[in-house]
Amino acid sequence: MEDLITRPLWKKSSYSGSDGGHCVELARLTGAVGVRDSKDPHGPKLLVTRNEFAALLTALGR
Repeated sequence: MEDLITRPLWKKSSYSGSDGGHCVELARLTGAVGVRDSKDPHGPKLLVTRNEFAALLTALGR
């Protein structure tokens, strides 16, 4: 089984354009969500709890 901590499955947002613009990728981790810039996959990543991510989506939806 693939280790989701060392080798997460990153998914690009369906809202990301094909022009190489602002792209976000998410990874479902055990108890957390990983966020990264798809143009810089080896760069920094943000790790938030699922509750924090849900709060972010709620805030963005307002």
